[in-house]
Amino acid sequence: MSKKSSKDLGLIEGLHSTPARRYLSSDQIKDEVLMDLLDAAIRGPSGGNNQDWGWIILKDQKKKQLISDWYREGWQRAYGVRREGILNETDKSDTLGPKNYLSAEHLANNIQNAPVWIIAVLRNTASSGNPRAGASIYGAVQHLMLAARAHGIGATLTTLYSSHEEDVKKLLGIPKDAMTMALIPLGYPEKGRWAQPKRKPVSDIAFRDHWGQSIEYSKIR
Repeated sequence: MSKKSSKDLGLIEGLHSTPARRYLSSDQIKDEVLMDLLDAAIRGPSGGNNQDWGWIILKDQKKKQLISDWYREGWQRAYGVRREGILNETDKSDTLGPKNYLSAEHLANNIQNAPVWIIAVLRNTASSGNPRAGASIYGAVQHLMLAARAHGIGATLTTLYSSHEEDVKKLLGIPKDAMTMALIPLGYPEKGRWAQPKRKPVSDIAFRDHWGQSIEYSKIR
């Protein structure tokens, strides 16, 4: 385990304290640590146990720079054009809030400086018409991010580059039948802390047997 590792975490503690970390240093991550993260990732679920995934460890700065330009295009379309409304809290459709917006904006402007990216790839999905095709890989991605947490490494899952999917596939030599499912920048955090993300209470979003029917458990968080 890396010298910068966190203390040993209990499973529930890790689950409750692994927010998206977007302020990442450029400090290098050892290859053996990366292999530990991927070894944890592949213990995650795989639909039908097909394991049709692939994981690209991307360190090449020229390739990262090109993809980051495409990423910023996606950021600008989705969020950049709404900057004033979000920061002034007049955008009624916003769910980020000013603080999270600024951290996401920082990532968009600096994602190329994260020392390592992991690109999660899934075969036999490019031509699928099933909207759930490949969904099980996200459990494996979460395994990777939790393993990163145990090593004191920050991560986040993003797909804002996806309007350039074919360009990314060509750049990285990804098979035509495959799709990239996520980009996960990794780095030791340089700002922020490991904290429980704020969420709606379980009692507001979980129901017993029928949508809208309260579960009424008194001790739910």
